[in-house]
Amino acid sequence: MTLKPGAGLLFDIDGTLVESDPLHLEAFNRAFAPYGHHFDRERFGRELQGLANEAIGAQFLPHETPERQWEIMMEKEALFRSLAAEGVEPVHGLFALLDWADAIGLPAVAVTNAPRDNAEQLLDSIGARHRFKGLVIGDELEFGKPHPLPYLEGLRILGADSQNCVAFEDSRTGLKSATSAGIATIGMATGLELAQLLEAGATLAARDYTDPHMLAFIAERVGASEALGA
Repeated sequence: MTLKPGAGLLFDIDGTLVESDPLHLEAFNRAFAPYGHHFDRERFGRELQGLANEAIGAQFLPHETPERQWEIMMEKEALFRSLAAEGVEPVHGLFALLDWADAIGLPAVAVTNAPRDNAEQLLDSIGARHRFKGLVIGDELEFGKPHPLPYLEGLRILGADSQNCVAFEDSRTGLKSATSAGIATIGMATGLELAQLLEAGATLAARDYTDPHMLAFIAERVGASEALGA
């Protein structure tokens, strides 16, 4: 099968590959309770979801030194990894999509603001690390999401053309990053609602990877002759 030149798929991890947002919410509430913060699902999606740790620490812990802010954020991440070690699930339909991509020679990369330890643990937990050509960590770059740099780095790893790629995101921060890099982006409604994802810039929004409109769009965008499940 001949795909469009530079075709590829770019995936966020938390809430996009893996159903992990409820664990992040619990970890944030445990870590931030001593500082007077409590987050429900709506506030999590509005104020925390997808943001880099440095930005979260500066916003919610302004009376702490930058060094202490970072320590608290790393305590939160350790709590998250402990919770995630009990088991996480991939978003429904993910592996069928990855199998289809492998079968037609369509490469994929993971792009996240999560620390490397988190990202690798989650990918390993669902047995998916080997399915990706690379792993982009926002904190290891000059700028993380919502800056486009993480997705531009993902495109570089793939040797891809943004016009022939599709990205997948579940947060406003991630959507801004991917769309600012010129990539058509599908919003995954694992946390935000479909309408909220579209308002935030998603080209399409879907609840999981079995959505037929989403699958048809991916095939058209990358130049596949047949969509998954067609």
